Amino acid sequence: MYIDTHCHIFNEYYDNIDNVILKCIENKVCRIIVSGFDINSNKEVLKLIDKYDIVYGTIGFHPTELDNFQDNYYSFLEEHINDKKIVGIGEIGLDYHYENTDKEKQKEVFKRQLELAERYNKPVVIHTRDSINDTYNILKDYNLNGSIHCFSGSLEMAKEFIKLGYKIGIGGVSTYKNAKNIKEVIKNIDLSYILLETDSPYLAPEPYRGKINGPQNIPLIAENISELKNVTIQEVMRVSTSNAEAIFDFLDK
Repeated sequence: MYIDTHCHIFNEYYDNIDNVILKCIENKVCRIIVSGFDINSNKEVLKLIDKYDIVYGTIGFHPTELDNFQDNYYSFLEEHINDKKIVGIGEIGLDYHYENTDKEKQKEVFKRQLELAERYNKPVVIHTRDSINDTYNILKDYNLNGSIHCFSGSLEMAKEFIKLGYKIGIGGVSTYKNAKNIKEVIKNIDLSYILLETDSPYLAPEPYRGKINGPQNIPLIAENISELKNVTIQEVMRVSTSNAEAIFDFLDK
C-alpha cells in the first residue's frame, strides 16, 4: 500500500472529494496527508481528517500566504498540533520566487513554526523555492525531521538535508523528460530517503501532465522511481511506505 505524504485535497480544487478518496483506495493509496497553507485551508484539514479514515493532516502557514498573517495564528497551531490525526506542521518554509518578497517576514514566521514543531516533537513539511541555502541554514539550527517537499535542488543539497534527518519528497515532476536534476537525485540517494507525494492538485505526472492531479497517481510516480533505480515497484512501495511511517506518527491516530 502507498502513502501520499503531501497533497491539498480541498473543496477549492475538487468538485467531489468523496470520489478522490474512492480513487485512492482503488489505486492502493491507503493514507494521504493533506497539508494546510493558510488559516482557511488549515481549518478544512481539521474537517477532512475527521470525515475520512485515510486522511491525515499537517497544519501550517506557507511563505507566500503571509500578507494577512496574524500573530494569533501561532495559537491556532498550538491549539491543534496534538489533535487526533494531525501528524506534523506544514506546509512551511521559504519562497523567494516572486518580486518584492518580504524575506524577513518569511524567515520570522518559518522560525516560529519550527520552534513549535521542536517544542511538540512534530515533523515538518518544508517548502523551499529559490531559497534553498537560506532554508538549509535555518533548518540546521533545529533538532527536527520531516520532508523536503517537492525537492528540486541538487544532489549535493539533497545529501545535506538527509544528513540533518530529512527525507526527500518526490512527486510528478520526476516523470517529466526535462527534470534532469531530480532524476539524478533519485538515482543517487538510497531508497530509504525517499517519500512519495503528489502535491495534488498540482504537478500531475506523465501522462497526465497539465491536468488536475490526485493522490491516485502515486503509483505512476513509484513506477518511474522503480525504473530510475532499477528496483521493483513493489520495493518502492514497501520502502517508501516504511519511510513515511518512520517520519509521521500514524499509530494511535
